[in-house]
Amino acid sequence: MKHLLKMLDLEKDEIFSILNLADQLKFNQKHNIPHKHLEGKTLGMIFQKASTRTRVSFETGMYQLGGQALFLSSNDLQIGRGEPVQDTARVLSRYLDGIMIRTFAQQEVEDLAKYGSIPIINGLTDFAHPCQVLADLMTIREYKGALDTLKFCYIGDGNNMANSLAVGCLKTGMKVSLGCPKAYSPDKQVLDFAKGYGDKFELTDDIYEAAKDADVIYTDVWASMGQEKEREQRMKAFKGYCVDSKLMAVAKPDAMVMHCLPAHRGEEISEEVFESHPEIFDEAENRLHAQKAVLVKLLG
Repeated sequence: MKHLLKMLDLEKDEIFSILNLADQLKFNQKHNIPHKHLEGKTLGMIFQKASTRTRVSFETGMYQLGGQALFLSSNDLQIGRGEPVQDTARVLSRYLDGIMIRTFAQQEVEDLAKYGSIPIINGLTDFAHPCQVLADLMTIREYKGALDTLKFCYIGDGNNMANSLAVGCLKTGMKVSLGCPKAYSPDKQVLDFAKGYGDKFELTDDIYEAAKDADVIYTDVWASMGQEKEREQRMKAFKGYCVDSKLMAVAKPDAMVMHCLPAHRGEEISEEVFESHPEIFDEAENRLHAQKAVLVKLLG
């Protein structure tokens, strides 16, 4: 593993290696066991999209690993004023040990990896969110043990989360069911990948069919960053696509509920369901531990 660009790039063994290391690093932190694996290392963090969890978890993670992180907004970089990404990649490669970028186009992340000479980590694009999915897989395994016996259900927009979750969950052995409106299906590249898993993958616009007997129910906001102008249209398209007590009644009695946050209570998830599933905040915490594992793998 040279970079973390998207879940499609990772082999099953690589995913589990990251999860195992994340578990170890979490144990070390909880028990005050030193784990300064990245002393003297510097991570550049490019943000063209705002963030709470991504920025705080990466900065904290680098500090706990003994390194440092530099926050670089698009306003601070020439890339925000039209400098070609290949020039930015080649220059920053001479200063830094790695780059995490949170941006819109997946191609920008791919180009940084192509033209740079240091590890690139995708902190989020419109196509993929691999860091979140690694934290999600870590959390599911903490709660459920083995992954390959589980049914995973995602309800909502076929966005970057749906793309990455479908791939990550299928690769780790889960059965995956996506409940999405027909006009908001996941990316074709992901659907083509999922075809190789036969009846372990299902895409439907019936959320109750998708959630039937699920071990894990996952949702995300209906309108992500950059889609604000589509909000009214999306409110109509996703009406009824809510994780509420009625939907949870068709899942398994001990089903987990997950959300990558921020959540819009009363839209994609009810207040009642959100507040009765504390694993959502364990999931948020695990962004820190999973990303520390990625950092150690790539920069260590």
